[in-house]
Amino acid sequence: MTSAHSGANSLGSSGGRMAAGATPRAESATGSTTSVAPVSPIDEIPLEELSLEEAVQRVEELEHEGRPPVAGTLSNVLTALAVVALGIGTLIGSAELGVGTASKPGSGTWPLIVSVVTILLGVGLLFLARRTHDGERFARASLLVLVGLATMVVFVVLLPIIGFEIPAALLCFVWLRFLGREGWRLSALLSVALVAAFYLIFVGALSVPIPHLF
Repeated sequence: MTSAHSGANSLGSSGGRMAAGATPRAESATGSTTSVAPVSPIDEIPLEELSLEEAVQRVEELEHEGRPPVAGTLSNVLTALAVVALGIGTLIGSAELGVGTASKPGSGTWPLIVSVVTILLGVGLLFLARRTHDGERFARASLLVLVGLATMVVFVVLLPIIGFEIPAALLCFVWLRFLGREGWRLSALLSVALVAAFYLIFVGALSVPIPHLF
């Protein structure tokens, strides 16, 4: 005679039914069973067959996969202070280039405007540090931001010495190739094209006194 616990309705037996809430198990070739992670029904449906709300939920889940943990108040404060420091450094550099007047702007006019806006943004981030919850903690990917800032510092240092053409082309190339993961040819072509367009507009057409070689 068979016991009451064996037979067709046991979990591990062939043709048996799974108990409600039980974790699915797959039987290997050796006869042992391994746990299989439960799959949400929404993950099995193609994206085009989902409703708008379900599609938005699927996209949000995919966007949050692999993201660093949410940053806390301390990280937000440090980020805001870094933005303020960057704005102050740019402000000092623009003053050394020469601001000029409203009727005749100098080389440091636009850097001055950008630096003031940067400082104001940093102060705003500082006041919102406790209420901001969408920031991310610093991770290995954050080093790319530091690389970008370092290239901008090099650009500012070289600008009054050798003009903007070569530093701007190198800056664009580094950002496109190593930060944007673009191809070598596309990065080179876009860098040259952007510098040429900038030269034609600001130096050739508007006669802005920017340090340049040609």
